[in-house]
Amino acid sequence: MDDERERGRERWDDGLIARRAADKAADQPVEEAAAETPDEDFSPPALGGSYGGPLRTRLDALHELVGLSRTRVESEALAEAGRVLDEAAARQRLSSRHTVIALAGATGSGKSTLFNALAGVPVSETGLRRPTTSAPIALSWSEGAAGLLDRLAVPSRLRRRPLAGGAGDTELQGLVLVDLPDHDSAVTAHRDQVDRVLGLVDAVIWVVDPEKYADAALHERYLRPLAGHAEVTFVVLNQIDRLGTEAADLVLDDLRRLLDEDGVALGEHGEPGATVLALSALTGEGVPELRELVARFVQDRTAPERRLAADVDSAAARLRQAYVADGRPGLDERARDAFTDRLAVAVGAQAAGEAAERVWRRGAIRACGTPWLRLYRWYERMRAHGSTAPRLAAPVEDELTARQRVEQAVRIVADDASRGLPAPWAQAVREAAARGADGLPEALDELTVSLGDPAARPPRPAWWPAAVLAQAAMTLLQIFGALWLVAQIVGVVQPGLLPPVLVMLGGIIGGPLVEWACESAVKGPARRYGQEAERRLREAAAACGRARVLDPVAAELMRYREVREQYATVVGSRPSATAARVVGGRRAGMGRLGATRAGARGR
Repeated sequence: MDDERERGRERWDDGLIARRAADKAADQPVEEAAAETPDEDFSPPALGGSYGGPLRTRLDALHELVGLSRTRVESEALAEAGRVLDEAAARQRLSSRHTVIALAGATGSGKSTLFNALAGVPVSETGLRRPTTSAPIALSWSEGAAGLLDRLAVPSRLRRRPLAGGAGDTELQGLVLVDLPDHDSAVTAHRDQVDRVLGLVDAVIWVVDPEKYADAALHERYLRPLAGHAEVTFVVLNQIDRLGTEAADLVLDDLRRLLDEDGVALGEHGEPGATVLALSALTGEGVPELRELVARFVQDRTAPERRLAADVDSAAARLRQAYVADGRPGLDERARDAFTDRLAVAVGAQAAGEAAERVWRRGAIRACGTPWLRLYRWYERMRAHGSTAPRLAAPVEDELTARQRVEQAVRIVADDASRGLPAPWAQAVREAAARGADGLPEALDELTVSLGDPAARPPRPAWWPAAVLAQAAMTLLQIFGALWLVAQIVGVVQPGLLPPVLVMLGGIIGGPLVEWACESAVKGPARRYGQEAERRLREAAAACGRARVLDPVAAELMRYREVREQYATVVGSRPSATAARVVGGRRAGMGRLGATRAGARGR
């Protein structure tokens, strides 16, 4: 059994390998005889190779889902899916012409009596001793079921063939009926055997009696969790010979109501679901009807596929929280732009652009300003530098990139990307963002250093030399007018106050005008230079953030979309009864049982 499970795990370990093997097996016919009598050297076909199209597609998708999710979803959550794949692989290698049906029930329900009634001869021991059945007993109506019984671990001494009817019972050819120990046995080993076999058979007949049909242990431990397996479930109300006709109908109606509250779909009016009927195994009343229903069920030969489909539904329902998100998770353009804006603030792109603009304008003023103004500013700098007056300490400069701002930007974009995702994938997105954030501040620092300071050496426009010459001319005019006046005062030149004053006034007024004109002309180019410096730093920071954070996050989101598509394929078109039906609240089983007994006595 362990070797079989290991082989099954190897087959669903890698989705790509499973698909290639499935494609190869689809072109090769599988002999039924080989399937019935497995050989140690026989290499089984790919999982789902002999199943119907929808089921095979769902099993392949479950392969892919498990493979893509192994590093994201906890192994406990994938355990049920792995078990379903293991059992599907094991069941496929065995006979497809046989249907294994288990008879299960509580102590004293009469399932062994019903087992003997279906067999036509006493096969299973009956009696007042409890528990009577201590190990599974198998009854096979045809050859070729040895592998199935080995899988159920039924000992050879407990395998029987029906004597009455024998091979002439053609309507039951292919049936393997297994009588299980009591599910409420006081012996723990008996209950463990019931749980193990119920997970391996193709269908189950639950035998209940008028006293224990509402037992909480039956409904809460078995019927409610297996509500999605209604199509391969029979519920038989036995011992109706102890009730009158009216009382039997009332108990049967109450049983249907309880099953409906458990979420078990009832196969009535041609709809798929569980079969519910009443009979008496002791008197034989209703046994032929059950025998006929079981015969049609067996001859249909779809029970293994329906059981596996229900198992896939159950596994999908358990995995729903790991794959179904609320809304449409992901990163839109607004979130990406917001992340870029925060990184730009962190690297100081706007401040760098403004500084480059100021340096450009300051350079223009220095180059085109009047000499007297530059001399005054130099004097002010020298006086401030040599002053002994107490000054405030210069603030400590921040790093090239503010680490806290970078971490905050990454945290916000990770929250935006993971919003609405199932917990495992939200955690994966946050971890991918955290890995990208590790070293991102240092990378941004190196980036800003490599780009250089745009304010260090701003370019000079071609018209700056002309402006410098014009300012020099204005200065020369001032000096020439002053020398002319001095010469008149000394008497070297003929007196005439107006001409030298006009020359000096032209130089004095012309100098500030040239400076003002240069300052006005430099505003546009300085602004464009600052914007270009901000853009280059912003784009560089955005590229770094995209490579380290956004791309890994986008990869995780893409992976989630892939597994979400695979999960949608696993769910398929048939709704899961376990997930779709609303199950009633938890009931007090003993109280209901007491009420049922009181009602039965009253009737």
